[in-house]
Amino acid sequence: MNNNIQSVNLSDRIWNFFASVKLSVILLLTLALTSVIGTLIPQHKQASQYLQQYGEFWHGIFQTLKFYDMYGSWWFQLLLALLMVNIVVCSIDRLSTTWKIIFPEKPVYRADRFKKSASHKSFQTGETPENLQKPLNDYMNAHFRHCRVETMKNGYRIYGEKGRWTRLGAYIIHLSILLLALGVLISSLFGYEGHMNLPVGDTANTMKLRHSDARVGLDFSLRCDDFSVQHYPSGMPKEYRSELAIIENDEVVEKRSLIVNSPIRYKGFNIFQSTYGRIPGETFTLIFTDNTSGLQISKKASMGEELALPGGKGKITVEDYSNNFNFRGHNLGPTYLSMLTPSSGNPRPLILPVEHPNFDRMRQGEFTINVDNVDYRYFTGLQISRDPGIPVVYTSFVIMIFGFLITFYMAHRQICIEARRSDGKSTSITVSGISPNRRPGVNIAVNRVAGKIERIIQQHKNT
Repeated sequence: MNNNIQSVNLSDRIWNFFASVKLSVILLLTLALTSVIGTLIPQHKQASQYLQQYGEFWHGIFQTLKFYDMYGSWWFQLLLALLMVNIVVCSIDRLSTTWKIIFPEKPVYRADRFKKSASHKSFQTGETPENLQKPLNDYMNAHFRHCRVETMKNGYRIYGEKGRWTRLGAYIIHLSILLLALGVLISSLFGYEGHMNLPVGDTANTMKLRHSDARVGLDFSLRCDDFSVQHYPSGMPKEYRSELAIIENDEVVEKRSLIVNSPIRYKGFNIFQSTYGRIPGETFTLIFTDNTSGLQISKKASMGEELALPGGKGKITVEDYSNNFNFRGHNLGPTYLSMLTPSSGNPRPLILPVEHPNFDRMRQGEFTINVDNVDYRYFTGLQISRDPGIPVVYTSFVIMIFGFLITFYMAHRQICIEARRSDGKSTSITVSGISPNRRPGVNIAVNRVAGKIERIIQQHKNT
């Protein structure tokens, strides 16, 4: 018996915990604070940049707390999940009471509330209350719900209402927030972002994920047909444009121009123009200059090929290429990274900047080596992201706007038409209205109803 009581109490405590409005406020404030942190701390940068900006101590703390990928961290996803559970439980917990208000068996009309209402309008007519009862009752039944006639000693009151359903506006907003959190959670769990360097003329259908060596395949292929760049007089790039072809089943389905800040959206993928650069052709020339005689010897070379040094002095292998090689804080530009193996001695790395042919003189070897006859071609750097939660987020915005319109611009209103014989020859008509939230729109509704009743009375006179 005690175990059953404890089980019930535990379930009640859990339910009450998630049904708490205080929990909603705490979760929303926490999410707002973390969003501020995510804005202040740049996301998805290189570890070296964070280390330089924040120092080793704070870098370690921020990295442990997942501040560099905050929206993909487990604790941010947990906060979103808790908020979703909280919204659902809160809505269910209060819906039964609201449902009874929206769909009552018999609405309550209290004459004293209408008498105290500041929203009313009165006028006199020569018609008797008895003659006006049917047209007034017909009007109320046609335009309002739950109409009721209350007889008085010298007249009657006709009650009616509309807009009880607008109390659901708050639940529509709850639904929109729930969908918003769900969309963000879906993007956090299943969304990804990567990068692709696509040379002019090449086709590719895989991209490298951000901060990972993993590669992800696309549902289509991209081909770069052309690339162009315009510069300011200072030499800074003004605009760069890629002409892309989207290919499916070996057929071009679309051709699009891609420029900065104007992404291509295709099948749930967003393709951005993020960078550009040049890559060398398959072959190039290595020039060996004898530092004593000045004699030059040229040899054709290619990436990864082992090439013998003049005079049997050893061998050299070009292993890699960098568009912007940084050497002691200086950008050397296009640079070949090589491995030099003397005939006697250990291999050593060798830097060969294309735009600095005398750079190798610092090595003070028998030969100065430089690179020439490099045939470049442009590549376009594409940033590609998939965000499956975006449709859910956009849907939540539409629903939220609809919910706000209902909540703030519509309201539950009750209208009372009182017809009272004021003397033996005239009738006093008073139209009054109330709203549970004392909305200013009640005055407009009362004036509108009063105007229509005056026209009904006039038409009744004419007939």
